[in-house]
Amino acid sequence: MSLLHKKYYPWLLVGLLWGVGLLNYLDRQMLATMRPAMQADIPELQSAANFGYLMGIFLWVYGFMSPVAGMIGDRINRKWLIVGSLFVWSGVTFGMGYASTYNQLYTLRAIMGVSEALYLPTGLALIADFHGEKTRSLAVGIHMTGLYLGSALGGFGATIAAAYTWHFTFHTFGLAGMAYALILIAFLREKKERHTAFRPAAEKGSLLKGLTVLFSIPAFWIILLYFTIPSLPSWATKNWLPTLFSHHLDMPMSSAGPLSTITISAASFAGVILGGILSDRWVQRNIRGRVYTSATGIALTIPALLLLGFGHSLFNLVAAGICFGVGFGMFDANNMPILCQFVPAKYRATAYGLMNMTGVFAGALITDLLGKSTDNGNLGRSFALLAVIVLAVLIIQLSFLKPEKSRGAQGDEAPA
Repeated sequence: MSLLHKKYYPWLLVGLLWGVGLLNYLDRQMLATMRPAMQADIPELQSAANFGYLMGIFLWVYGFMSPVAGMIGDRINRKWLIVGSLFVWSGVTFGMGYASTYNQLYTLRAIMGVSEALYLPTGLALIADFHGEKTRSLAVGIHMTGLYLGSALGGFGATIAAAYTWHFTFHTFGLAGMAYALILIAFLREKKERHTAFRPAAEKGSLLKGLTVLFSIPAFWIILLYFTIPSLPSWATKNWLPTLFSHHLDMPMSSAGPLSTITISAASFAGVILGGILSDRWVQRNIRGRVYTSATGIALTIPALLLLGFGHSLFNLVAAGICFGVGFGMFDANNMPILCQFVPAKYRATAYGLMNMTGVFAGALITDLLGKSTDNGNLGRSFALLAVIVLAVLIIQLSFLKPEKSRGAQGDEAPA
């Protein structure tokens, strides 16, 4: 019996893609901490504005590429797409160690945005195909912990650069990613029978057919909105929570940064596992179990945002960070599983690509708005106002997102 058909392969797949997700987030986040080490060699990085452009080009390219990446992932062999994207972005990371000008870094970051965008919609769609309703949310949740850990480890880029050089740091992680791509060639598998089943129809249709199908599904519009709005506080905490901790606690950024990020990351790690287990059990008894689990998580973020906005003690802010992290983790573990209840298997990567795009653009928007709010001394109030927006979309989700019935592997037989 081949490795593909053995009972443990679906979990081996999750483990393999966990490593890819870790490298995906580690390589993109690493640059954020390495500006001090690099600016002596590349003087343009002494300008905060130039560094902002360097970070921003990745987000814009990544966002615009996400739906395109999803459409590609729904049409070709996903194993080779994942292997290829990992190898390319790892090669870009390696190449950044040789960059000697700002323009070279800028170009490489743009290329990284393209190659990294190809992974997440495709990887999650592959996990969803190998895991049915009994294990799908837990599998996605375990995979998401790799993303969280990669983001956290990316913060140690400056530590390694200080001990060695920034060139060495990029070279090391770039080589590690390219080596891991070779491991994937040996062990990663496409689900051949499913790929064969929908491939002829995809080849006959237009590349844009998936978009037409998705936007004809009313529930997809609700899912898209429900994914985008919680992305606002998610990006707010990623980019502005250290500043909020520093302001509210009168704490230096060197202490506020690690305290805020470790609190959120550890709580989110627990949240995706809890949300995965709870959702997989709840959906066995109630077809809306995944929706209810996700809604429970989002509901937890609402008081957390209020407490982050108005709390001024260490206990209040840490408690709020834990509550937000657990809640958002429960939400994060269930986005693809909920999508599978409404969207046919052959369009799932495209669907998640669209969701990824709207989430990233929401992040770009809120990051800019909170920057202005910080300058005006209103950062805490802005965090609290996000709770109102999240509450509104939570009500919409519970009112309108209603799977009709269970069909084994949820959504696999949904009408096209």
